[in-house]
Amino acid sequence: MSNIDIICPLYNAEKEIENLHKSLIKQKNVNINEIKYILTQSEDNTEQKLKQLNLEYEKINKEDFSHSLTREKVALKSKANIIVFITQDIKIIREDWLYNLTKDITSGEVEACYSRQICNNNTIEKYTREFNYGKQSKTVSKKDIEELKLKAFFFSDASSAIKKEIFVQLNGYDGKNLPINEDMYIAYKIINKGYKIKYCADSEVIHSHKFTLKQYYNRYKNAGRFFKENKYFDNYKINKLGGNLAKYILKRVIQDKNFRVFINYIPNMIVRLVGMQVGKKF
Repeated sequence: MSNIDIICPLYNAEKEIENLHKSLIKQKNVNINEIKYILTQSEDNTEQKLKQLNLEYEKINKEDFSHSLTREKVALKSKANIIVFITQDIKIIREDWLYNLTKDITSGEVEACYSRQICNNNTIEKYTREFNYGKQSKTVSKKDIEELKLKAFFFSDASSAIKKEIFVQLNGYDGKNLPINEDMYIAYKIINKGYKIKYCADSEVIHSHKFTLKQYYNRYKNAGRFFKENKYFDNYKINKLGGNLAKYILKRVIQDKNFRVFINYIPNMIVRLVGMQVGKKF
């Protein structure tokens, strides 16, 4: 059985850390070597909560946090066979979540995996999750790039696993400070080196947000900046992906008679588009 290190950055996680940790230690049929929490200096009582729960953690200053570098630093020091990245805001309901996420790496079938994410609120994110995280598992390799285009590199470190040996071989995130899409960055390297990534529909987490239009704009602006700084992704057209997502959301909103999301639909789509273009331009 492979041993596993779980790496979880924390920031203002006072309300989440206790239940998250309980759900991690309840996982069955796995060998967890360490659960590594990295606490960015917070404005709530996360640190006191960690101490109260007698949990080990590493603390860093706000200016030192990086979505890529913070994860990379801890992952490269890991002694485990498999590295699992999670975020503090996922909710793990199933006790086989981790087993289902890592079993195909342990067996040698694939080198990386990511979980199914389910949104439990009635925002536009509910339909985005449905579109991106279907009910069927699938494996992607280099031969699928021609068909999937950019979608071949879809990956999410809200709940993901990578074989430690491969993470080291690929030099993680290459020491780059990536404000977003660090998961896509490494997925590109995994796939193009001839390795495989599996989407594990039976490894479920609940992952929900309620973003404002301003937050969507900032996220997509950062995404645009990412694509500007990593222009090789321009070689992989989106193959109508954005249009298909927009159509799917609209169809499902109408089916659900979700009038609040319907009213917000056009402004949301515009904000995403404008944010992406601004990020690419500036």
